[in-house]
Amino acid sequence: MIELEEHGAVQIVRLRHGKVNAMDLELLVALRETFERLRDAAAVVLTGSGGSFSAGVDLRRVLDGGHDYAAAFLPALNAACRAVFEHPRPVVAAVNGHAIAGGCILVAACDRRFMAGGTIGVSELAVGVPFPTVPLEILRFAAGPATAELVLTSRTMPPPEALAAGLVDEVVPPDELLGRALGEAERLSRLPAATFAVTKEQLRRDTIRRIEAGEPADAERVLAGWTSPEVRATIAGFLEALTTRRA
Repeated sequence: MIELEEHGAVQIVRLRHGKVNAMDLELLVALRETFERLRDAAAVVLTGSGGSFSAGVDLRRVLDGGHDYAAAFLPALNAACRAVFEHPRPVVAAVNGHAIAGGCILVAACDRRFMAGGTIGVSELAVGVPFPTVPLEILRFAAGPATAELVLTSRTMPPPEALAAGLVDEVVPPDELLGRALGEAERLSRLPAATFAVTKEQLRRDTIRRIEAGEPADAERVLAGWTSPEVRATIAGFLEALTTRRA
């Protein structure tokens, strides 16, 4: 589900969960627990496997699990995203392939972001689900003024467009991706740990305040949105269309 690999002082966290590293409850819990265990690591590189970084939420599990699954899943999604976003040590994303919806948010949560292939973007509105507060605020932190356009169009984009939109910091060839991410992680790891942690908290302070103010107020209506008959029908239609395109 999650593979850990040491590369000198840097820990590589690799998502390896099904064909596209789709985000279900189990993966999110494992991701949060992994980042909690790595709070004293010198630095972390977060990457995917196969052709995907992560294709986002496992919507089939959301449909099949109903209200109870969504009620457990959404807090786990928020907690996992915050674990990456608020990790005190450097976190560098090596985006090896598609990073869609929740996958895009995980990329946005990292300190530095390098992309080699695939597409990236937030497709939540196209799927029909409302944004939980945590992912939306993390996206706003990374994309700034481009956030509304990304959210409202649901468009996914190749690496050069992602660079222009501020979703990634650099586009690199696939065979150089991991090395470039490791080099950046090692560079950041040489900074004094306490200094880096304070600076990172300062950079993210306003976002964390908005999360802590908005999440309790939004939680009930977001859950209602994910589990309403209208949204469930929209998710089902999205999955059916996706299956048809792949056939």
